Amino acid sequence: MTAKSIRYWGCEYSDANNVRFHLWASGQQHVTLCLNDETLPMNPTGDGGFELTVNNVAPGSAYSFILPDGSAVPDPASRAQQGDVNGPSLVCDPHSYVWRNTHWQGRPWEESVVYELHIGTFTPEGTFRAAADKLPYLASLGITMIELMPVSQAGGNRGWGYDGVLLYAPHSAYGTPDELKAFVDTAHGLGLSVVLDIVLNHFGPEGNYLPKLAPDFFHPERMTPWGNGIAYDVAPVRQFIVDAPLYWLTEFRFDGLRFDAIDQIEDTSEPHVLIEIATRIRAAITDRPVHLTTEDSRNVVFLHPREEDGSVPLFTGEWNDDLHNAVHVMASGETHAWYQDFAEKPEQWVARALAEGFAYQGERSPQTGEIRGVKSTAQPPAAFVDFIQNHDQVGNRAQGDRLLSLIGEERTRVLMAALLLSPHIPLMFMGEEFGETQPFLFFTDFHGDLARAVREGRAKEFSDHDETVPDPNAPETFARSKLDWDKLNQPDGQNWLRFTQQLLQLRQRAIVPLLAGAQGGNGRVIKTAPGCVVVSWTFIQGTLSLALNTGDQPQTMPEIAGETLFAWPEGRTELLANTVIVRFAQGEST
Repeated sequence: MTAKSIRYWGCEYSDANNVRFHLWASGQQHVTLCLNDETLPMNPTGDGGFELTVNNVAPGSAYSFILPDGSAVPDPASRAQQGDVNGPSLVCDPHSYVWRNTHWQGRPWEESVVYELHIGTFTPEGTFRAAADKLPYLASLGITMIELMPVSQAGGNRGWGYDGVLLYAPHSAYGTPDELKAFVDTAHGLGLSVVLDIVLNHFGPEGNYLPKLAPDFFHPERMTPWGNGIAYDVAPVRQFIVDAPLYWLTEFRFDGLRFDAIDQIEDTSEPHVLIEIATRIRAAITDRPVHLTTEDSRNVVFLHPREEDGSVPLFTGEWNDDLHNAVHVMASGETHAWYQDFAEKPEQWVARALAEGFAYQGERSPQTGEIRGVKSTAQPPAAFVDFIQNHDQVGNRAQGDRLLSLIGEERTRVLMAALLLSPHIPLMFMGEEFGETQPFLFFTDFHGDLARAVREGRAKEFSDHDETVPDPNAPETFARSKLDWDKLNQPDGQNWLRFTQQLLQLRQRAIVPLLAGAQGGNGRVIKTAPGCVVVSWTFIQGTLSLALNTGDQPQTMPEIAGETLFAWPEGRTELLANTVIVRFAQGEST
């Protein structure tokens, strides 16, 4: 048996109730399977692997692996947990859920309006079922894509999801695998795509038994901000990492994935593990569009090429932190931490990011002192996912402040209009559509020394801010982060909702038709001034122009041809304080 044909991970369930259990435990001499309280020695397969086939295993059966020291650990490739991350895993029948919307064929990327949500705080119940009940509301609003923050099983019942350790198992606090499938199925029935945020750069601190099972799963000489780097060049490790994205896409029929902090995925193999993942996905799923986005502080484009016909061979788009950061500085005046890079003339960085994609395209970062980014003008506008807030940018503030609380309603409306009417792909953070002001805080559910370390680390991070940071482990920190749905019944919330819906309807009618087949190099900066940005993009159909002023002083409006698609305040023709104007000129324009 060659190395490539060996299966190292998970349990394979057959229709005959026969299950083959696999485990890579190169650090152990022997492993025993505990299945429904019965212990069965596993067979070594060589290269650190163990396996065992057991007949007549019912779905829902609990199992764990017993190590020579007597400790019991869950399956690292568990599909579901009986309880928390430290308890037994469950045998799952992959065919137990009967899909209703089997003719779903996905939606084109150009139509995407992404709505990022956290299952635990999106509803009072914090479950897949409760979130599914809100999907008709999002569909009627004009959202086209739901992006779930990570749902892999992590330590505790409260957390953002980026400390997952069982990368194949939906978190039991949110519901069962079938309930997650029902969420996706319901979304498809409403015409909504669903993508999942997935973390392949590290494992969380609680419930990670991989160092004990197989110390060579990690490279001790490589470090990430969250611990030892993963050994992507070791065959069993690579199989674990490469199989996970395809599993979520096929088993749960997600329409895409967002890959978290890929700049921390260091791999010396050829091809790079990320390219292998994308290539495998493109080869395996050909009956519907699959949208793959990345978060990468390096500002690179080699993972996001386009074929001559505009098709996507690898990754579809990149989260555009540059645009967010520059906009934030321009609108709020904050220049600490990563905002240092945009402190000087932020409107110029905003204009460049809108017109060309990245703001930093090879310039030196004042924050790090290092050169960052490459030229991005050849990328089409839809290669960039823009936002004016998201889980990171809200939750990584000491008090979890949302943008509306920081800069006020008028400036926020200007930025919201610019976000939703730009030719980049827009992303909204849950509650943004109705003017939510509830914070989204950093919260965890750790205990003992780990809880103390997280609490002290968080306080130290903001020690120079003269603020009291909420305890991440306190239940009330989590509770404060839940959306306030009652705001939808209030005039202010209803006004925000109408404003958002108007913009989304206009986007689908006037902006989306420009994007299919759009090439790079079509953006142009027309004007910048303090708080003011005017840019345009030329398409086959004509030229789209966006002018905004978040400053307190009026600015001269350049001569821009075309019909006014949108102006706020309504009827505005000049760039007075807190104004946005969007125009479109048919045909090849100025």
